[in-house]
Amino acid sequence: MTETSEEVIETTEEAIGEESMARSGVLRVAMQPVVNIDPLVIATDSEILLASHVYDYLVEVDAQSNLVPRLATGWDVSEDGKVYTLQLMEGVTFHDGSPFSSADVVWTFDRLRNTVDTPTQGLYANVVSVEATGDLEVTFTLENPNPFFLYDLSDNHALILKAETTDADQNFNGTGPFVVTDYIPEDRVVMTANENYFIAGEPHLAGLEILFFNDETASTEALRGGQVDLVMRMSTSLFESLKSEPGIVTVDIPTNGFDLIRLRADRAPGNDPNVIQALKLATDRESIWQVVQQGYGAVGNDSPIGPLYAAYHDTTAVPPARDIAAATELLAASGYTADAPLQLTLHTPDTGGRPDLASVLKAQWEETGVIQIEISVEPESVYYADPGEDGEAGWLGVDLGITGWGSRPYPQFYLDVMLICGAQWNESHFCDEEFDQLAITAGTSLDEQERIAAYKAIQQLLIERGPVIIPYYFAQLGAISDQFEGFELKAFAGRTDFRTVTFVGGN
Repeated sequence: MTETSEEVIETTEEAIGEESMARSGVLRVAMQPVVNIDPLVIATDSEILLASHVYDYLVEVDAQSNLVPRLATGWDVSEDGKVYTLQLMEGVTFHDGSPFSSADVVWTFDRLRNTVDTPTQGLYANVVSVEATGDLEVTFTLENPNPFFLYDLSDNHALILKAETTDADQNFNGTGPFVVTDYIPEDRVVMTANENYFIAGEPHLAGLEILFFNDETASTEALRGGQVDLVMRMSTSLFESLKSEPGIVTVDIPTNGFDLIRLRADRAPGNDPNVIQALKLATDRESIWQVVQQGYGAVGNDSPIGPLYAAYHDTTAVPPARDIAAATELLAASGYTADAPLQLTLHTPDTGGRPDLASVLKAQWEETGVIQIEISVEPESVYYADPGEDGEAGWLGVDLGITGWGSRPYPQFYLDVMLICGAQWNESHFCDEEFDQLAITAGTSLDEQERIAAYKAIQQLLIERGPVIIPYYFAQLGAISDQFEGFELKAFAGRTDFRTVTFVGGN
């Protein structure tokens, strides 16, 4: 079978003789501080936002989750779903002036799939080879079919670097729409428009700045005061406070992003099914959604396969109603009583509604009389820190935590990196043979009905024994100065695209 992108990209060379739109305005974006700048290891919204405006993907995903061409202009897929051949854009250059070719793609993906202890090593483990089958053609051969492989090519980390790059953790040399002119850690990144960008007329802006804020209230106040033009991370209460603010346009969109409450399942107390079910039974998801998200988004069902995945979401997969008495009985069966309570520290980043979520959970769970929760609110840089040699620190090490997972255009991503045995980001340390077999079927079958059945079975399984609670799917919230037009917020804020944002304000 052959799949070819329908969108035609007009290149700069093709636009000779046409007048390009005059670039103007600098968009100032408030984000959390950047720690990693190498696309191989970027993780946060701010890191991904920066990288995706310096570099380009082969294939991009638009705000409606449609695949669109970027450095790849089209693709062919073999009948068995194992060979993907991509045609590449002609006339593209890196910021240092060197030409882009298939060699850069091969080098980038070999780096992504062969670097140990990275999430992309697992994501691309199914790739047997990446070959340059022409100066502007590259062929991926897979071990097993993957109906979502084109989406995998748009993974956050899959930004194309110049072959043999050795300093991606220190410098910026991409093909993207903006060129970094100044990077001041803990302060800001300053960028100017790439005058040689391969898409004619883009970007519309003359420049882009990402200003770093550790505090969401401070960034929101900076928007009110005119020190920044755009905020894309804030609690629902802060968002509500901006809705009537003159000169500011608020935007909210449904997403499949969620806050994951997870218990580490490879040791006590999380390896006790009674404890897992007791915490689920002690949780009122509807109440949490109303209090923390103020009705934005949707109520969760303990599965990453949310209602936005209409074909795969199971509306009948509903966690049991809250039952404090049943939760208490389960805990008593495992030896927990008022005199010998289940004591846990709940770790959470200090961003979004997560601290509020932690407070509501503490109140709900402690109604059992046999659960005691201590809350640890931590900066993202602490919460998402490396777990260390003993594996005890950070989000991958602690026993109980709340982790924000951004929205993805397809559900298989979550299973592959978050829940299968040994996955790089399996923070719950969940390992279930039946789950893994279902995940393999969902991710490799070319039969859509078989995939649907597997995804629905996964949702029921996670309700029954998954060490995870997903109380809601959050809305993505943003607020921007009315001096700009063309802003389209994406469900994953870090993938929001500023190439077609236009400054319409005065001097």
